[in-house]
Amino acid sequence: MQVRTAGADLEVDGATIVIGVMEGLLPAPGSETMFGGVDVDLLEAAGFEGKTSQTMTVSHPEAKALLLVGLGDEADYDRIRAASGNAVRAARTTRLVTHLAVVGVEGATRAVVEGSVLGGFQFRAYKTNDEKTRVEEVEVIDGDPGELAEALIVADATNMARTWVNTPAKDMSPVAFAQEVTARAGTAGLGFEVWDKDRIETEGLGALLGVAAGSDREPRLVTLTYRPEGSVGRLALVGKGITFDSGGLSLKPSAAMEEMKVDMSGAAAVVAATMAIAGLGLPIEVTTITPLTDNAVGGDATRPGDVLRPVEGPTIEVLNTDAEGRLVLADGLSLARRHDPDLIVDVATLTGAMRVALGDKIAGFFASDREVAAKIAEAAARAGEPFWEMPLHKDYRRMLDSTVADIKNVTSTRYGGAIAAALFLAEYVKDTPWAHLDIAGPAVSRENSGEQVKGGSGVAVRTLVELARAMAGAV
Repeated sequence: MQVRTAGADLEVDGATIVIGVMEGLLPAPGSETMFGGVDVDLLEAAGFEGKTSQTMTVSHPEAKALLLVGLGDEADYDRIRAASGNAVRAARTTRLVTHLAVVGVEGATRAVVEGSVLGGFQFRAYKTNDEKTRVEEVEVIDGDPGELAEALIVADATNMARTWVNTPAKDMSPVAFAQEVTARAGTAGLGFEVWDKDRIETEGLGALLGVAAGSDREPRLVTLTYRPEGSVGRLALVGKGITFDSGGLSLKPSAAMEEMKVDMSGAAAVVAATMAIAGLGLPIEVTTITPLTDNAVGGDATRPGDVLRPVEGPTIEVLNTDAEGRLVLADGLSLARRHDPDLIVDVATLTGAMRVALGDKIAGFFASDREVAAKIAEAAARAGEPFWEMPLHKDYRRMLDSTVADIKNVTSTRYGGAIAAALFLAEYVKDTPWAHLDIAGPAVSRENSGEQVKGGSGVAVRTLVELARAMAGAV
């Protein structure tokens, strides 16, 4: 999709013109507005009231059509972005001319670009035919060119993460994902290093190897580095990269496996965010680590009761092989700490408990202290991604005590599972400032709404970029 700015005198022949309408503010019949000669009584008869999810196409004397999109009762940043996504999907022409950036909201151009590019995303690599009309051009009337350029970088990175998450696990093995990432890293100006199984064994990443033991597809560990001149801080990102999660010997029910190609959403998010940060030229050093493996069933698979030795930190008694994400993150977090970052952030589809607590549209996060928590909350708010802080209640740590190892990977109770998982991870960051983003709920969108489309959501990419902006002093 091509997105560019344009003036109000743009030729609109053959295009669809997009106009935002606030709820309860339909113009009076015959009034001189952007509606032209639209019959307002017809809109009311059709039930169009300007609500946030509403769109309506009507004829226009100069353009192909006029597309009205609801903004609800307040034209804020999030609603402009959502309306832009709704408009792209509702349009039946390849060219849109949108007036949604002229509503007087700070960052409106960015909202329009994000909504258009994200809302127009389609994953059709496995479709045998494509008859659906797709918007190819979006022209933003009176848009800000600087905002547009930056928003395109971030939105394209988010869609890149979505593509990786949507790709079937058969084609997104640990090796394939590592190859995909490194192929893009050079173009993005990133340094990279890939550890194969032999190197992982040599380095002593026993937790990653324990999860990988049941799969005949070799694990990988990818490290990306972004080292700009004049950097003002160091950020480390760690992403859970389980390219398919069967649960291991603690086998999932078949229905629970249907979406498990998305269990590498954390790795996809941190890689995509790193590429966006580099594309924006932010003066912040970034080290990104993604441990990649299947969690499969095989003759060498880790058994409940086995003990794993991660590269550093507590030895782990594995009581449930389906709690594998925290195992690979234990190695990833320990490696990240070696780079002496100012902050470590891990991203993972870690616990079903988080999805139970917050549903499918809100991610949870834990933070080592109040300063870190504020940084994550503020970054998520600027990004327009819903994150909710969860308590890192340290009294629950005793539930992870093991009689045969330093720590066990699950508790004996079904309650507080997301908190217990975060406390497990905290053992491997020690005193380094740290945040854990559990995206188990919103990693997949189950509906087309606003900027979201069905499938992998790319959640956390924009929040991580906003966090890097803040650390770089760019907000």
